[in-house]
Amino acid sequence: MRFAAIYACLSLIGLMALPTWADESLNTPAASRFASLALECVHREYPNKISHVMGSDQDVQPPRELTPAFFGCFDWHSAVHGHWLLARLARTYPQEDFSLQARSALEKSLSPDRINAEAEYLRGEGRGSFERPYGLAWLLQLASELRQWDDVQAIKWSQNLAPLEQAARERLFTWLPKLAYPIRVGEHSQTAFAFGLILDWARIAGDKEMAALVESKAREFYSGDRNCPLSYEPSGQDFLSPCLAEADLMRRLMPPETFAGWLTGFLPLLPTDGSVDWLPVGRVTDRSDGKLAHLDGLNISRAWMLEGVAQGLPVDDTRRRSVKATADVHRTAGLSAVTGEFYAGGHWLGSFATYLTTGRGLH
Repeated sequence: MRFAAIYACLSLIGLMALPTWADESLNTPAASRFASLALECVHREYPNKISHVMGSDQDVQPPRELTPAFFGCFDWHSAVHGHWLLARLARTYPQEDFSLQARSALEKSLSPDRINAEAEYLRGEGRGSFERPYGLAWLLQLASELRQWDDVQAIKWSQNLAPLEQAARERLFTWLPKLAYPIRVGEHSQTAFAFGLILDWARIAGDKEMAALVESKAREFYSGDRNCPLSYEPSGQDFLSPCLAEADLMRRLMPPETFAGWLTGFLPLLPTDGSVDWLPVGRVTDRSDGKLAHLDGLNISRAWMLEGVAQGLPVDDTRRRSVKATADVHRTAGLSAVTGEFYAGGHWLGSFATYLTTGRGLH
């Protein structure tokens, strides 16, 4: 009954529908390619990099037994957003062949027994920081996708996922009041990007308490920031921009005129002439190296963050030209690298490409 009521409310306010511009940003061949990357890895156990605190010899188990839903794609968080990719594309392209394969994979992974085992693992002693905040934020993004999908199977999967969704929510809600400082890095522990995903989930789920907490921490951490050092970016293995992720978060909290004023202080050198050379694309020197390949993801995430910034500004703001043009340059560079040639990038870049091309973070 809880989920039925939620879906009824969402349908009334239009959240059930996919964005009208999704089909303009993603074509069927690209969607099929992105889906194939996730399908190839969501149940591929090895190679595997686990983040696992052991309390005894009994904790020495293979990934498929430790986390039976999300054991593929090299690491837990990549498996989670690989499943999100499959849900997103199956929802967007329900008639395509890859949609049936995606549904089959989701049906296998999101069974009650597997999800209950995941929730038990997450709540295990010594795992307070497990996948916090990045993986937990992506788990909530998966939950959001299923909540918004008006489909009999998806409603069942959403109900199955609920125990793990709640466990992730509890873990984050306990942690955030104790977090005294933001985490300003370009990798998994960054708070600005995770806050954006968590806030989007809270609003979709109708969790006013979580939404208020995230909004409060975001304002505490970021509302007074000025002169973000874009010239220091990127670091050598970034896949998220500390400056742009913060701006993409703050546009979620402010009306356009207020956001425009905040952005003037935060990124005072944003051009108004449509130029793009103020933010060069990240350069990847070796795509077989998992850490160096992060920079392909940086170009993709920069593109969606810049699109978010542009959307958050007033329509007549002269900075929008450069922001959107720079987003396009990063989009082209980032998407060209989503080939699957190397597993180092292939196991996760499809998720970033799907997030960008379906406009998931835009409202």
